[in-house]
Amino acid sequence: MQWFISKRIVLVSLLFPTFALSGSSTGAAERKPPNVLFIVADDLGAHDLGCYGADLHETPNIDGLARQGIQFTTAYASAPVCTPTRAALMTGKSPARLNMTIWHESAASPPENPKTKLLHAYSEPNLPFDELTLAELFKEAGYRTMHFGKWHLGEAPHYPENNGFDINIGGTLWGAPPTFFYPFKGGFGRAQEPRYVPGMEWSQPGDYLTDRLTDKAIDQIKAVGDNPFFLYLSYYSVHTPIEAKEQDIAYFEGRVKPEMTHTNPVYSAMVKSLDENVGRLLRTLKEQQYDKNTIVVFTSDNGGFTLPYRGQSQVTNNAPLRSGKGSLYEGGIRVPLIMQSLGWVEDGTKIETPVITHDFLPTLAEVCRLDDHEAESREGVSLLSLLRGEPDEFPARDLFFHYPHYYFGGISTPCSAVRSGDWKLIRFYETNEYQLFDLNQDPSELTDLNATQPKVTADLKQKLNDWLSEVDAQYPSENPDWSGKE
Repeated sequence: MQWFISKRIVLVSLLFPTFALSGSSTGAAERKPPNVLFIVADDLGAHDLGCYGADLHETPNIDGLARQGIQFTTAYASAPVCTPTRAALMTGKSPARLNMTIWHESAASPPENPKTKLLHAYSEPNLPFDELTLAELFKEAGYRTMHFGKWHLGEAPHYPENNGFDINIGGTLWGAPPTFFYPFKGGFGRAQEPRYVPGMEWSQPGDYLTDRLTDKAIDQIKAVGDNPFFLYLSYYSVHTPIEAKEQDIAYFEGRVKPEMTHTNPVYSAMVKSLDENVGRLLRTLKEQQYDKNTIVVFTSDNGGFTLPYRGQSQVTNNAPLRSGKGSLYEGGIRVPLIMQSLGWVEDGTKIETPVITHDFLPTLAEVCRLDDHEAESREGVSLLSLLRGEPDEFPARDLFFHYPHYYFGGISTPCSAVRSGDWKLIRFYETNEYQLFDLNQDPSELTDLNATQPKVTADLKQKLNDWLSEVDAQYPSENPDWSGKE
């Protein structure tokens, strides 16, 4: 594992400081819990931000957040699709252990008569009630807990209000809105299922969903008073439908060049709106004088979506990473991750050590001193030693992934993977074949070393199989109606 710092930085007390001190009525100092603003983008690729090397996209506000905080260069989503990663974030557990390995709609209504060699593994459609969530830990600690945007972790009884959140605006069982424009409702998908986004009262024609969710979050930040808060803003952007404001689309249409990695002006305009709204949130924290005592986290739920959308060009490109959303190649599971709190000067810090979504719960539990009485059941690891600049204190570990499903457009067949050091092994269940990559020498996963490194393959096979057994992972099964042709 590696650690590097762009410049020597000064740490004030701990990197995540002991709670700020404020005067009490008796004159004694009190510890004030830090607030948390946790922002999750949907389908934002690992290289879709300027600070991660994007060419067409412009993200000055998020780039500024990275310059003033910590930027992780090797952050992983817990899964290559949305629901499993979000479940891992809320529980600190891997999707395979939760048996939530595909998005809610597909888990609730598995494909009938699929023309595939294997049948999808069974996946739970709802976050179980007996899981102690991150929001419940904050609520038990006296925090005001607020959810805005995408939830996607189950039907109505499993909504945020029953998982520790005081407020839920915009969160339902659905993974995408029918449209990003007012009135935020209409038919979705081939079946034109009627969908809507709740909580958007007082919106007007022309309003954009990313803006309106931010409006609602800002209203609550201004109203929260002296209560510590955990605000989970889970944007629907930049998921399909790929829709943006006309003036922003026109702006990027005039800037696309053939040699660019990113060439979709509509998607670029969506990223621009996302960045503008992150800027609005950061300015609000400062205006309300919360910026000195608020931990800010920005990340994505899986890799960028690389298929074309409704006549547009490819939505995004995760190069130099291979593939995209739905795949266990790096492009499907690598995501941006930026964290900011007190104790840093403006010099950006970059951490190369691999981290994963289910690390967030134990990290915030330790930083905010939450009483996690189920800590031993978590697979995630607190990142505090990395954030303090003590990489030698961070435990060596392997990262595991399990996606026993197919994904659209031939992106992926059912597979599992393990990353151990710089080595990564992927198992494909259709053929029971393995691919082995040295990510240090081959980050694009172009050269399969399975045949030339049999010992490494054997070791990683054993690690992967042991983990799958430990978490009681569900496997795809043979399709009795498969004819040999898709």
